[in-house]
Amino acid sequence: MKNILIINGHQQYAAAEGKLNRTLMDHMVSVLSEKNNVKTTIIKDGYRIEEEHDKFQWADVVIYQTPIFWFSVPGLFKTYMDEVYAYGIFFKGSDEYGRGGLFTDKSYMFSTTWNAPEHAFNDPEQFFAGESVEEAIVHLHRVQQFIGMKPLKSFTCYDVIKNPKVDQYLAQLEAHLAEVLDL
Repeated sequence: MKNILIINGHQQYAAAEGKLNRTLMDHMVSVLSEKNNVKTTIIKDGYRIEEEHDKFQWADVVIYQTPIFWFSVPGLFKTYMDEVYAYGIFFKGSDEYGRGGLFTDKSYMFSTTWNAPEHAFNDPEQFFAGESVEEAIVHLHRVQQFIGMKPLKSFTCYDVIKNPKVDQYLAQLEAHLAEVLDL
């Protein structure tokens, strides 16, 4: 049994209400709660910094459910990281830059939603010039590496506004969770 924290980093905009990110998060809670302890944070609903510190310290695995807006996380999610990832709790000074993370016994997973179609990745002739999703979000992985956490393979939903396939996403997510979390 694992302690799993799921963070929904969606920020609502007129063209992006957050229904898919909420559906994915709710599905993860349902699936993972059967054999694990699960806590959640929905950033847009507000949070208490000290409570978030406690949740991270409690968690074995942190799952970030987030849309990708302009090739990164929404502004509220970035603010959350700025406020919550505190010196002395998440990281400390180190002789070697980036090696002071205090959460070395924890893993994380990104579950991302993109309006980009899948074919835009991994093909040198397409927009991402052959980059994978993992490479496109390497800056987000660096944040987690800085605090010491180990990556699990990310989950991605593509083309979510123009061509959503919610039932397919949910089935793929469940299979992904079973694979990366040994369910």
